[in-house]
Amino acid sequence: MRQIAAPLFYVDRIVYFCGMNLVQFAKDWTLPVSMGIGALAYFIFAFTPALHEAALFFDPIFDAILPLFMFMILFVTFCKVDFKQMKTEMWHLWIVLLQVLLVLIVVGIILLTEQTTGSKIVWEGILTCIICPTAAAAAVITVKLGGNLGSMTTYTFISSFVTAILIPTFFPLIEKEAHLTFWDAFLIILNKVCLVLVLPLFLGWFVRHFVKPLHDKIVAVKDMGFYMWGISLSIVTGTTIKNIVHADVSVWLLLMIAFTSAILCMIQFALGKFVGSFYNSTVNAGQALGQKNTAFAIWITYTYLNPVASVGPGCYILWQNTVNSIQLFLSRKGKLS
Repeated sequence: MRQIAAPLFYVDRIVYFCGMNLVQFAKDWTLPVSMGIGALAYFIFAFTPALHEAALFFDPIFDAILPLFMFMILFVTFCKVDFKQMKTEMWHLWIVLLQVLLVLIVVGIILLTEQTTGSKIVWEGILTCIICPTAAAAAVITVKLGGNLGSMTTYTFISSFVTAILIPTFFPLIEKEAHLTFWDAFLIILNKVCLVLVLPLFLGWFVRHFVKPLHDKIVAVKDMGFYMWGISLSIVTGTTIKNIVHADVSVWLLLMIAFTSAILCMIQFALGKFVGSFYNSTVNAGQALGQKNTAFAIWITYTYLNPVASVGPGCYILWQNTVNSIQLFLSRKGKLS
């Protein structure tokens, strides 16, 4: 019996440590694991005929769950906001000016140069990835990287307001058939973007000040918002892969859009960090300019521009979370600058 028990003991230890290592790996690499799960799930359901009915059943459910997830993520994150720290800072102004400058450059290229249909689609995809506001969930990553939550939350509101001005100002110049009036678009965009932020922020403030027991329980769970973001990222990735696969364009154009969105992503993160380096806010400024509300970008592309250009922000989702994964790795190693 002892001869049998000894190997079983070692097998049990190996299984235990492998399990612990897998859990630690999932914690360390939450974002790429989430993206991998989302992509794998899409391909399994898309290319397994027996799962076709299940895919049709779950598709609207995931579409309905995602906004709820985002709301809960922001609510949990905003429960930790120190509202006394929510104030404008100098780097906010420079990031806004940099965003406006990039928008002007791209709009100028579209209007002042000869554009084929394909090249215009590529530039419109680039424009939407610049002009759209900072992702509401950027606050989640900022906290994880050791940035200032109050400052990031403030800039998210500023960014939403700036976007609401830029889009109705420049989109009618690019697409004459958009039938876009300034005030109609301004109010629609503010409604779509700001309410997503205002309500969870208000509830976070209310719980923090008036429902102390619930607030203490939420704050006690470390990284709750981050891991909820990981779950939502799986859903977003699966949807993104589906949209790219079903895009009715050539593979060459898809590769061009994917490549340019990757370059743009690195440029925006790098420029943001450069600005932030002057104000000891490299994390905040980098996330402010680099991490975009791509779901919003896809919506405005479908609504006002060539729908095929939505592949640009779709690819940007994958690139910005790849950058975030690398930053989280460097932060764990104490090498993030």
